[in-house]
Amino acid sequence: MRGSNYETTKRESQKLFLKYDQQRMIDKFHLEHDDDFLYIEFVARRYRIDRHTGKVEWKEDSGLWHEAGFEEVLSIFDVLCYSKDDCRLSGNYCGISNVKGANLAAAPGNDMFAPAARSFDHRTDRLTAACEALGGTKEKIGDVSYKIPVFPFLSIQLQFWEGDDEFPPQLKFMWDENILQFMHFETTFYVTGHVIDRLLSL
Repeated sequence: MRGSNYETTKRESQKLFLKYDQQRMIDKFHLEHDDDFLYIEFVARRYRIDRHTGKVEWKEDSGLWHEAGFEEVLSIFDVLCYSKDDCRLSGNYCGISNVKGANLAAAPGNDMFAPAARSFDHRTDRLTAACEALGGTKEKIGDVSYKIPVFPFLSIQLQFWEGDDEFPPQLKFMWDENILQFMHFETTFYVTGHVIDRLLSL
């Protein structure tokens, strides 16, 4: 049932996308486009959006196109359709609870990323390689830290500390403090969920 609800929401969002001004998206984010598709990079993959149906697909290295999932579609559409006309990144990164305009009542608990942290624990070489495969730029915080491009114009910071006898492994994601000019608060969790999935797959 849950999967069916996600699929229904995805289909509805595709229909809603068609009501928005696509030329505005093209101009605002300098999107590659043709008569049939808009193209955008998202977490180191090339995506295309059918300009007539709203269907979103991603391209694998072999050249085959695959239908995008719920988190991908909602994340891409939120930025293209919702972002403010004058959205600007500050260059200052912080936890999602501290970004400008965040609703602290909706902030997640500290253990939200605990399952992923356990998966990465004592595998820092693999995590490092995965971050670099996503185009990440090395940072200097924690045992592994990278700035990872989500879109060509927007990155997040991953920070990871290995566990020891006293403390469990810890995974954090840091956002530009103006991220809510680009997407809704809830969408940041779709993005981090997809980034984690991509890292685990790599």
